[in-house]
Amino acid sequence: MEPLPGQTLPPLLSYCVVNTNGREYLLACLAAIERTHPAGVEREILVLDNASDDGSAEAVRGLGGEIRLIALERRTGKAENDSALMREAKGKYCLLLNEDSELRPGATEALLSVLEREPKAAAATPQLLGPDGRPVPCAWRFPGVGTAAIGALFLHKRLTVQSTGKAVRRVDWAQSSALMVRREAAAAVGYMDPDFFVYYDECDFAKRLANAGWHSLFVPAAAAVHHDQLSTDLAQGLPRIVEFHRNRDLYMRKHHGRVAAYAVRALTAWTYALRTVAATVLPRRSPRIMWAHARQALFPSRGESLRDRAQVRASSSIRSTS
Repeated sequence: MEPLPGQTLPPLLSYCVVNTNGREYLLACLAAIERTHPAGVEREILVLDNASDDGSAEAVRGLGGEIRLIALERRTGKAENDSALMREAKGKYCLLLNEDSELRPGATEALLSVLEREPKAAAATPQLLGPDGRPVPCAWRFPGVGTAAIGALFLHKRLTVQSTGKAVRRVDWAQSSALMVRREAAAAVGYMDPDFFVYYDECDFAKRLANAGWHSLFVPAAAAVHHDQLSTDLAQGLPRIVEFHRNRDLYMRKHHGRVAAYAVRALTAWTYALRTVAATVLPRRSPRIMWAHARQALFPSRGESLRDRAQVRASSSIRSTS
């Protein structure tokens, strides 16, 4: 379709980057977009800065160029932020990126090619790589009592992880650290559910897409490095652990009901209790962190989550300016 005089066609692709206090990672992410963007593909770049206090927004402004910056004054959740970017985007496809993700050459082109070939595919994930370049799991079967039982038998990697093989394959859900989404499909299901502050937001999103007749794909020919910022220090990581298990429980209650949610709590707590014992003898394992997971899995409503911490931060900010 040719544009009318004075009009331009919308871009095919919208890069949608969410950043929370990751200035250096963000700059590396944006540089990777520039290095890897396929020639001839119309694009736009949107960055949502999630009330960072490390100069991230100023750094993006300093880059100038085509980047559209959305700078929040109050910190909000990943699902809400990704949804805001997809609503703002104009592209047929949105490539959701965390600030700590870096696209490898050919990744964008491979994801676009697959989604163009499969009109009922709503999302496509590349193979995620750790900072050392090794593949890490990034797509899985939907959570349920069955997958929790598989985890309790320590068969998770074999029977639940779906980001395996060298061919494009259907998967239930994939991590949104680097995820290309068909904007039409996202709009059809109401984007992501803001009740998920972070963790399981993309899982719930994929589940609702699947219920509406769409599917997700794993594209191993595409790759992105994910510099996972999750700290192994318990003082820093505990709110993340709380958020993780609280949102898993929210997903289970939403899609499977309360009884199934209780069963998953018990199975998951048992799994982490066994890992706690194992961590006392295995190198580079923390019994305290495994025990924190076990306790939180059984009682997900306890403790301070990332959402709780963000709300306290917002309240403190309001009081300081009033």
